[in-house]
Amino acid sequence: MARKNYQERLDQLRADVVAMGDLVLERYETALRAAETGDDDLVDEVVGGDHEVNARYLELEEACTGLLALQQPVAGDLRLVTASFKIITDLERVGDLATNIAEYGGEDGGIHPAVDFRGLGDDAGEMVADALAAYEAVDPDACREIDDRDDDLDERCRQSSKAVVRELLETDRARAAANGTGESDPDQLADTLDEISRALLAIRDLERVGDHGVNIAARTLYMIESDDELIY
Repeated sequence: MARKNYQERLDQLRADVVAMGDLVLERYETALRAAETGDDDLVDEVVGGDHEVNARYLELEEACTGLLALQQPVAGDLRLVTASFKIITDLERVGDLATNIAEYGGEDGGIHPAVDFRGLGDDAGEMVADALAAYEAVDPDACREIDDRDDDLDERCRQSSKAVVRELLETDRARAAANGTGESDPDQLADTLDEISRALLAIRDLERVGDHGVNIAARTLYMIESDDELIY
């Protein structure tokens, strides 16, 4: 294969990875709105659209394999292809998390009020978006900055989880005192446990979205500088 054509395919690979990222982030934003509102049509849109993300992933996996086989790239070209393959894997998983997140809202929408769901969701999504921008712009400093932000997101997720559990205990005690028996009502407790469970799952998945943003930044940094500091 002529070197010029090969370089064009590398450039197209980078553009296609960014386009897949845009698609995934669009699905993710829809998932946040679905959970907030309880809109079944939005939930169906996210869940039903996951096949498009999976199809895009398989296309790019094949493109990466083809580029590796065609000219045995070395140095920077090899790092671009291998990083791109890792990045599309993280993007596919963000798409899977979006399908989970879309279904966490209650019947009328919303996550437990102790959770800053939109704030956490926006920050996690921005980490993925900024990591993709760093990949596209070949920006190592942006990769390191994204890793720094992950500590804050993790801590906020931990605090949200604690707040949810604390609220469960306080609510259960208050109901037991109000009914005069000192014992929990089984039906009310079951409803509360279901709400808390969905909240904790939502927090977990939002944290994982942020983790995938860090993974993308880590692979991008390695692609640019052959620096594995964020990978391990």
